[in-house]
Amino acid sequence: MFELTYMSDDGYVRGGKTGRIGKGQESDIFKSSLRLRYFADGIRNCYNLNVTQGMNYLIRASFVYGNYDGLNTIPNFDLYLGSNKWATVNEILAIKEIIHVMRSNSLQVCLVKTGKTTPMINSLELRPLRNDMYVIESGSLKNEFRAFFKISGDPILRHPNDVHDRIWWSAWKEEWVPLNTTHNVNTSTGYDLPQDVMANAGTSPNDTLGFNISWKMDPTTDFYLYMHFAELQALGPDDYREFYIVLNGDFINVPYNPTALTAKTLYDTTPRRCPSGTCLLQLEASGGSTLPPLMNAIEIYSVLNLPQLESNEDDVAAIKNIRSAYKLDRLNWEGDPCVPNKFVWAVLSFNTFVNVSFTRNLSSSALTGIITPRFSNLTHLQELDLSNNNLTGGVPEFLADMKSLLVINLSRNKLNGSVPKKLIEKKGLKLK
Repeated sequence: MFELTYMSDDGYVRGGKTGRIGKGQESDIFKSSLRLRYFADGIRNCYNLNVTQGMNYLIRASFVYGNYDGLNTIPNFDLYLGSNKWATVNEILAIKEIIHVMRSNSLQVCLVKTGKTTPMINSLELRPLRNDMYVIESGSLKNEFRAFFKISGDPILRHPNDVHDRIWWSAWKEEWVPLNTTHNVNTSTGYDLPQDVMANAGTSPNDTLGFNISWKMDPTTDFYLYMHFAELQALGPDDYREFYIVLNGDFINVPYNPTALTAKTLYDTTPRRCPSGTCLLQLEASGGSTLPPLMNAIEIYSVLNLPQLESNEDDVAAIKNIRSAYKLDRLNWEGDPCVPNKFVWAVLSFNTFVNVSFTRNLSSSALTGIITPRFSNLTHLQELDLSNNNLTGGVPEFLADMKSLLVINLSRNKLNGSVPKKLIEKKGLKLK
């Protein structure tokens, strides 16, 4: 069992100020959500995190307004995963969770101001998952809800009960009948389900009544079901539990017989939809069953497609290194410098899709010092405008080795010495 460690977000985000939720707002709130960071300045503010490319992660962002600013105004802003919109936050308390396979070794989670209210966040958590868990055709999995069926006790379970720190919420209807066991349930069968989740279940009063769950879902949204079962009753020689699983009138499985004291997961391999906007999941006893159906837990995830490709990592690193070299600190220089278009850093102009070629305009930016060799790492740069600054030193020869570079403007600086012959003679290059 690993220990959860929470740390300050200093060093992971450049902007924002810290605050604390208001007095009297602390009850029923996770301790990690008592403090927050708010971003009054800038449009896009991003957390920059190191991750492992190709690894599956559970990413969770928590937002507890708690009237931290004394304005009693519900915040309304967007949350981005890299260059793609993840969700809109417009609630007093919100938890946004996604399961995502990393495309690179870095991750940016951005809060984007969309109106008059100030974006804020209480905690950002990353939990590595095994790559054989929650495998889908494409896209990422956005958590719609995750529930277990227990009539009493703690309504919320997470770490240390859940080794992956998934948050489970207790759900119960008056017409259900509780089942539970004090015996150990084998939960090491694929999804590492919490013992207290799988040691409880809901069932219907008799084998003629089904076990029903309903929820709302956008008719155009794809989603996946993960249903968790374990037989908790000691069955007699004439007892038999078998049932069908029906979604909106369609049978989605052959008759299922839960295994005694062993967790098993039935899950979708292709996404589903609910065309009417209402989903009705029914567990119905088969003709040979003498016992009603049961369910221990369920997870429902909608598919979040992330179509906007991220910029080339080397180009992004080079741009950020140049920013550091000249100590440029601009409010709009947050997140991916190249995408999406509405957030492109002000000095950049892109000629084709996803920075195949671009220009960099640092004219009148109060730059001092030499022309940094870090420019040579911008392998797709076509135009470079450094005019009207206070750059000193000579004109570097490495500019001639940048194959894609077509235009260079170095006018109105304090450069000295001669222009390298190699640069003057480079075919197709316009030097100002």
